[in-house]
Amino acid sequence: MLIHIVKSKIHRVSVTEANLNYIGSITIDEDLMDAANIIANEKVSIVNNNNGERLETYVIPGKRNSGVICLNGAAARKAQPGDIIIIMAYAMMEMEEARTFKPAIIFPDTATNKLI
Repeated sequence: MLIHIVKSKIHRVSVTEANLNYIGSITIDEDLMDAANIIANEKVSIVNNNNGERLETYVIPGKRNSGVICLNGAAARKAQPGDIIIIMAYAMMEMEEARTFKPAIIFPDTATNKLI
């Protein structure tokens, strides 16, 4: 049996932009992506701590060391710049593997979205 496990988590980053006139997705600073083991086009879940909104979308790499967290397209209606969000990616694995799996969880500085 396969189960869904949290594979990656970027905990408490600030939304820097919301771009309604884009095709969709979330743009994430590539340094944060690397640290959290998230790749381009990967499906992610996003939770907005400010308003409780939840959504799923895919990732577009943003400029390294920029701190960019930009919700694009319809997702831009779910958060405003300054909102604090949590970004999570999941993996499917066998129960045995899941018992010992260690997710990549990072805690960037919420003021700058830079790695601490």
